[in-house]
Amino acid sequence: MADLSSPRPPLLPQPLHLPNGTVIRNRLAKAATSETLATYTNNPTLRLVRLYQRWASSGIGLIITGNVMIDRRALGEPGNVVIEDEADLPILQQWARAATNQGAAIWVQLNHPGKQSTKGLNVSNLAPSAVPFGEDMAALFDTPREASAAEIEDIIQRFGRSAAICKKAGFSGVQIHAAHGYLISQFLSPHHNQRTDEWGGSPEKRRRFLLAVYAEIRRQVGAHFPVALKLNSADFQRGGFTEEESLATVQAMADAGIDLVEISGGTYETGVAQPQKASSAAREAYFIEFAEKVRAAVRVPLMVTGGFRTAAGMDAALRSGAVDVVGVARLMAIDPDAPQALLQGRDSAQRVRPIKTGIKQIDRLGVMEVLWYELQVKRIANGREPRPNESGLWAFVKSLAMNGWGTFRTRRLRAA
Repeated sequence: MADLSSPRPPLLPQPLHLPNGTVIRNRLAKAATSETLATYTNNPTLRLVRLYQRWASSGIGLIITGNVMIDRRALGEPGNVVIEDEADLPILQQWARAATNQGAAIWVQLNHPGKQSTKGLNVSNLAPSAVPFGEDMAALFDTPREASAAEIEDIIQRFGRSAAICKKAGFSGVQIHAAHGYLISQFLSPHHNQRTDEWGGSPEKRRRFLLAVYAEIRRQVGAHFPVALKLNSADFQRGGFTEEESLATVQAMADAGIDLVEISGGTYETGVAQPQKASSAAREAYFIEFAEKVRAAVRVPLMVTGGFRTAAGMDAALRSGAVDVVGVARLMAIDPDAPQALLQGRDSAQRVRPIKTGIKQIDRLGVMEVLWYELQVKRIANGREPRPNESGLWAFVKSLAMNGWGTFRTRRLRAA
């Protein structure tokens, strides 16, 4: 007779079998974070190789890269990697091997910023419609121009081409970034997408761009190469992308054959929502309730990122059946070895904390949740240890100087 009093084995170290036959060695994933470790001509560097070697050595199962852009004319930040041809294939191969040689899967997050690119970085920014940012963000971002039908088709082709190059370089898969207010997220949102042609006007037409991007990627990489999706549960913005539309989008992507869906939420304008209920906070995962709704509708593998603090909380989310992969992001920027503890059922010694500068206008925007952690990632990439107690104000001043210089150098090099 089985000993019913013995503890159940933890689920986090268990392998994940995707429907296409791919096996990921455990259920812990490094979700994408901003890195900006490319040159100012957007070529990947050896610092990325060093960073991913460190993360993969932790024993983590899956690493999803930070933003990789598909077009040098459309950058989200100075120092974004761009993959639009095979010119950087040798170092891309090194980057992929930095993870795969240590048993980790590495998926490239492919993205286009749309209008979500700071002033002065690109010659111009496009979006589904020429909708400006709100008052708080208008000083940082220009009003975009509406994308033409020809530009939309070009972007779709670029997503497919970039994915094919990633496969050739030896990466384990790709992730389509359709969250956080970037271009695909903009197409999905009725606030940002006010078109009345075949690309907008109804939820079905607003989804058409995402489905076309996925179809082109799948055409170029084949049936067995993992293609994942990062999607907002909602934008948390009046007139924006709702939970109902998100659920319908997941269903449509599952029907199309997507291999995994990562659930997130929010945009630059709204920030990432925090749980309002004490019960939700106690469960740690910010988007677990939406994941439960998705799980009731489709069987596509689900990854949830946001809010996880403890090994017990991660195991509980997996045991609920609503989540197949636990995503951690900022924790890996302050404790790159955290998976070694988590996979053994122990908590990291570090805790993710809100980063504040003390300047209300800055802190209200929530930009330090990107900028501060980005600086910690750069320390790891340079072979140093992160500084979990580094001042938010110092990080803001440093980031402001770096981004200003980076924007200037990017524009000068592009014009040369």
